[in-house]
Amino acid sequence: MKRAENVSVVPLQQPSTIYVTKPYLPPLQEFLPYLERIWQNSILTNGGPFHQQLEKSLSAHLGLEHLSLFSNGTLGLVTALQALRITGEVITTPYSFVATAHSLLWNGIKPVFVDVEKHTMNIDPKKIEAAITPQTTAILPVHCYGRPCDTDAIQKIADNYNLKVIYDAAHAFGVEKHGKSILLNGDMSVLSFHATKVFNTFEGGAIICHSAKEKQRIDHLKNFGFIDEVTVVAPGINGKMSEINAAFGLLQLQHVQHAMEKRQQLDANYRELLKHVKGISFLPHEADVTPNYSYFPVRIEAEFPISRDALYQRLRDHDIYARRYFYPLISEFPMYRGFPSATTQNLPIASEISKRILCLPIYPALTAHEQERIVDVISGA
Repeated sequence: MKRAENVSVVPLQQPSTIYVTKPYLPPLQEFLPYLERIWQNSILTNGGPFHQQLEKSLSAHLGLEHLSLFSNGTLGLVTALQALRITGEVITTPYSFVATAHSLLWNGIKPVFVDVEKHTMNIDPKKIEAAITPQTTAILPVHCYGRPCDTDAIQKIADNYNLKVIYDAAHAFGVEKHGKSILLNGDMSVLSFHATKVFNTFEGGAIICHSAKEKQRIDHLKNFGFIDEVTVVAPGINGKMSEINAAFGLLQLQHVQHAMEKRQQLDANYRELLKHVKGISFLPHEADVTPNYSYFPVRIEAEFPISRDALYQRLRDHDIYARRYFYPLISEFPMYRGFPSATTQNLPIASEISKRILCLPIYPALTAHEQERIVDVISGA
C-alpha cells in the first residue's frame, strides 16, 4: 500500500465580526505632531490653544457663531438646562438614548413624554400642546438618527406658550435643511462627539447658542463657575474638553467630509441590496435635507418571516452586531416608568417602532463585501 503523503491542512478563515459601528481613526502618524505640540506647551486643559482653535474651526465648518466645547454630550445637555434656568417640567421624547431624559433628572426636572411621528421617529408636534401644564418650561426634542425634527411647528408652540427649546442634536453633526445647519434651531442645541459618532473627539460634545452673552454663561458653568482666580459666579461643574481631545478633533475635521462621503456610499448600497427584500423598509431621504448618514435603521415589517428580535439574534449568530436602537424606550426604564406620561397607551407609536427598528452596521471602514454578507443573512431568514 502506498503511504499517504503528509499534507498540511489550512483551516478555513472565519469571517470577521462586524459591529454596528466602528470609530473613524485618521492615520496615527498624523496625530503625533499634535501630541508633540501639547508636550511642548505643557497645557493639557483649561481652554488651551487647541481647545480655542477647535471651537473656531467647528463654528466655521458648521456655519455657526457661538459654540462651546464639552468633555461629553451628556454634560452639555445638563449644562444647557442650567444655562437656560429650566425648572419644573420638560416635554421630551421616549425614543432616544437615556442621556436625554437623564439630563432632566440630574437637574431635578420632571420629564413629560409624548409620542413620536411614525414617518420620522421624532417627537410629534401635534402631541406637544396637549402635554403642556403650568409647570412646563421647555421642550427637549431629539433629531433622531440625524433626521431634522419639525422645527417650525415646535418653535411655534414654544413661542405661543413662552417655552424654551433645547435640541438634543447628538446625531446631527453636519446636517443641514434648506442649506442651513439645523443646529441653529431652538434656544440651544447639544452635539455629541462620542467615539461612535460621525465626528468624534474620542469623548466630547458641544453646546450651540445664539449670543456671546449666552456662551459666556455656558463657559462659566462648565468651569466651576469661575470668572477669575477668586471670583465664582455660578454653581458650575467640570465639563471642559482636554487639549488631547481637542487636538484629535482638529485632525478629525480634516477627514470628516471623506468619512461622510463613505457613509453616503454605504447608505446607497444598502438601499440597493435591500430594495427587493420583502418585509424590510427604510426611511426615505428628504429632498431639502443634507444628511450625515450617521445610522442605517431598517423597519422589520409584519410580512418579514421572523420578528425583529429573532433577526437581531440571527445576525448575532453570524457575528454581526446590529442594534435595536432605541429599545427599550426611555419611558420603560425603572426610573421613568412611574411617570403618568410613560404609559404605553400614551406612547403607542413609539412603543410599536421600538419593537420593529433595527440599526444595521454602518461606518467608513465597512466594505461592500461585508454589506453583502449582512444582507445575505437577512435575506436567508
